[in-house]
Amino acid sequence: MKLLKSLILGVACVAALTSCEDWLDVNQNPNSATDNDVAYFQRLPHIAFYVNHAYNFCGMRTNMGCGDWTMSSRTSTYGAYSQWQMSESPVTTAYQWFFVGAASNFPKMFEKSEEAGAWHYKGATHALRAFGFMLMTDIYGEMPYTEAHSVTNTPSFDTGKTIYAGCLAEIDEAIKCFKMEQDPLAKSLAVGDYINNGDVDKWIKFCYLLKARWLNKLTKKAPGAAADLKYDAQAILDCLALAQQSNADNTIVMHSDDTNKTTDVLGWGEPVTWNGLHSVIGMNSNYYVTDMLVQNLTNFDGKGIEDPRADRILPWAYSKKSANSPADLKWSADGNWRRTIGVDMSTNTRILGHPFTTSWDKETGAPYIKSENPELLGDTIYVQERSTSMGYEQHPSILYQFDYNNVKSATSGTFHTRVNSPSYLGCYHEACFIKAEVLFKQGKNAEAYAAYKAGIKAQMELMNDQLNTWLNSTSIQAEHMDCPAFQPMTAAEIDAYLNSAAVGTAGDLTLAKIMTQKHIAMMFTVEQYNDMRRYDWSSDVFMNWGIPFEYYQNSTAQKYIPLGKQLRRWRQCSLEYNYNADKLHEIGHQVPGADMTKENWNMADDAWTINVWWDSDQD
Repeated sequence: MKLLKSLILGVACVAALTSCEDWLDVNQNPNSATDNDVAYFQRLPHIAFYVNHAYNFCGMRTNMGCGDWTMSSRTSTYGAYSQWQMSESPVTTAYQWFFVGAASNFPKMFEKSEEAGAWHYKGATHALRAFGFMLMTDIYGEMPYTEAHSVTNTPSFDTGKTIYAGCLAEIDEAIKCFKMEQDPLAKSLAVGDYINNGDVDKWIKFCYLLKARWLNKLTKKAPGAAADLKYDAQAILDCLALAQQSNADNTIVMHSDDTNKTTDVLGWGEPVTWNGLHSVIGMNSNYYVTDMLVQNLTNFDGKGIEDPRADRILPWAYSKKSANSPADLKWSADGNWRRTIGVDMSTNTRILGHPFTTSWDKETGAPYIKSENPELLGDTIYVQERSTSMGYEQHPSILYQFDYNNVKSATSGTFHTRVNSPSYLGCYHEACFIKAEVLFKQGKNAEAYAAYKAGIKAQMELMNDQLNTWLNSTSIQAEHMDCPAFQPMTAAEIDAYLNSAAVGTAGDLTLAKIMTQKHIAMMFTVEQYNDMRRYDWSSDVFMNWGIPFEYYQNSTAQKYIPLGKQLRRWRQCSLEYNYNADKLHEIGHQVPGADMTKENWNMADDAWTINVWWDSDQD
């Protein structure tokens, strides 16, 4: 497990959230590059890297509380999240990577791109800044925003409403910049843009999807005009009409597994080409799928029909089927691969010590459970999602092996968290699901159904793009090529599922079908968490979801999330309550639910349950 390392910048600089120019100017060496020497086209990839990774990190943590994933450990930070046991220690990593890694570059980026007439770079910066600040208010609620780049060491906090309105305005500014003609001497956006490779049309579509995504979060507000931050169904649909219309329009960060010597500068020292989800989950042991995810992929809507994505998302272990194998396990057609079962979070499974981590016996060449407890000896049926890398870790493939001298000791990992899995920032399938939700609420079932079905198909086809990439690369050894986790879905499989009773018809379409299919498609993104808060964690809206059994047996969990309340935010980063506590406390007067009798309202045990602005009916 990666641990947070020391900050690369002084605490005062971080607390100020400035571009750190003063810090960089101290004892300046005239023979060394300074902050002012870095060009706009050199800054953009740095900003994009840290914004994307912050989004990945938030997605991983929030998804642990959304029901699809868990850990064998019940006491580690992430394992505790999956039982709704929050921690006394606030979450710092995502904050650090956005503010220190990305936001410190915004002032100079705006200055230098304007000077050069590089309006497309300015547009991309506005888009990424809005994306990042919206992420911060999604997670923490309040944040220094209007004073984020000021010279004060103790910037004031803004309300979620102020940040929300600012991000929407900044997206409009980004669109305006993208539509401007750059100075002839300015660098082409393609030089510094590794997200959309200089495709301005893709950036514009991405911006409109973000607007639709954010306006759709206002479902708890009164109906009205989007300009007044009310729920405006038509404005959402208007944005979607200008967003992605197919997978060809998607904004995706592609990652690679190589020996790249360029590493991040915030202390982890890993290649910048990596998928951030690999850092926080994929390269680590003891992560498992839950029964909620398995049921949604194999028995959607209780119809007993398996989704073709199941084999590609659920982890597999190289194994050998025998007469003693449990009857309810799924095996590959050749009997060489065994698919995991899910951890049932609605029972005392984890309290009893399941799943116990699998070990490997090199002498017998077989997995086993190293435990004296006979009740745990069958836990090899739970396959961890671990994978590995060829470049950084110098392994023969991206499949993890318990024994690298034995190709039969491999596990497949899962689709989203491999070292070279793409990061899906804004895609057509999300646009389809948002459209389906809005239209369904308007009673337009036929149109909603068409969008819902298109969203499922688009996400399947998008997965196929990467599955084909893996099969046509050197990332997989010949002995592992037959693993079902890497086999592209056939057109027949996709069509059969789309036309099955599981997907249903326009006549039996429900909000639960739309939102649960979106939940599957948006795995490991913060949008899962946002949707579940919008619908108050309802098991009527999210199939097979329920607050974990362990929570009800755990007095520590109920200390932070009292019975009857729900997980609504993260407590503020320690850098703020340690070095800017007065301003953090002050904003509490504008936060409904903040306990102002406390010395610091944000450090109250149950601060995790305070609704962020958009997740409430407050003006």
